[in-house]
Amino acid sequence: MIDTLIQGILLGGYYAVIACGLSFMFSVMRIINLAHGSLAVAAAYGLWLLASRFGISPFAGLLIVLPAMAAIGWLLQRYLLERSARGGALLPILTTFGLAIVIDNLMFEQFGADTRSLAPFIGSLSYDSWELPGGIYVGKLAVMTMATAIALLGGLQLFLSRFALGRAIRATAEDPDTAGLVGIDARKANALAAAIAMVTVGIAGAFLAMRATFDPYSGGPQLLFAFEAAVIGGAGSLWGTLIGGIVLGLAQSLGAKVHPQGFLIGGHVVFLAVLFARLFLVGTPIIGRIGFTKTGFAKIRAAIRSTP
Repeated sequence: MIDTLIQGILLGGYYAVIACGLSFMFSVMRIINLAHGSLAVAAAYGLWLLASRFGISPFAGLLIVLPAMAAIGWLLQRYLLERSARGGALLPILTTFGLAIVIDNLMFEQFGADTRSLAPFIGSLSYDSWELPGGIYVGKLAVMTMATAIALLGGLQLFLSRFALGRAIRATAEDPDTAGLVGIDARKANALAAAIAMVTVGIAGAFLAMRATFDPYSGGPQLLFAFEAAVIGGAGSLWGTLIGGIVLGLAQSLGAKVHPQGFLIGGHVVFLAVLFARLFLVGTPIIGRIGFTKTGFAKIRAAIRSTP
């Protein structure tokens, strides 16, 4: 049982990584990005191409793929998401849904239906493990994924609370009109947030490709896991995303312990239980914003006091 719990917690680290960008993007721009999983798979293909054709290590390839993902996020926000948001709350969702279909089919046309993996390009990291007391083994890659999730979420939290650009993003998330009155460019803040979100998506794609196989249509399941982890933890709370990922990972691991088909069922049951509890019992928002401790114009001023 202890081994199952440990493996579930480590699996939750992966879910936290893939849910991070989805939660962050919704918190700032109020957009549920249904192309989230497809973009992660696209990043995985980018790393695979660099490794298979040019012999570039996946870790070195991140130095190329992550800036490219940031640029894609910036462009998507400026030329697609921002314009679709003017048509109401539903249009951006439909836009990202259509974008996901386009990305999936383009990848299928280019790469076919064969599954790929970065495991052959990372050596023994894909299967090495450490032995703990009691004959428990933990995979090195799983531990690295959890450490990355903590570092990523902690870094984003530090950025939002300590840096001027981060405070500008928080102010824009709270009230873009009021933030504009004190000199914040809401368009730039949203574009920067989208770029940051896409960087986290690129990291998620890297771990997806290293820990498992992927194909052009792997984005759907990754989006589902990301959404479930974000809702369980409360999207808009970065550390809540980590908790949601761990809860989802534990539910799936314990479900698999009960029945071979319980891996996915266990996660879905916990997700639905949390969803209905928030809707009907607790009455708290399913998804929130990255908020402040105060309200009003003075709060925005305090948040961006040191913003140039």
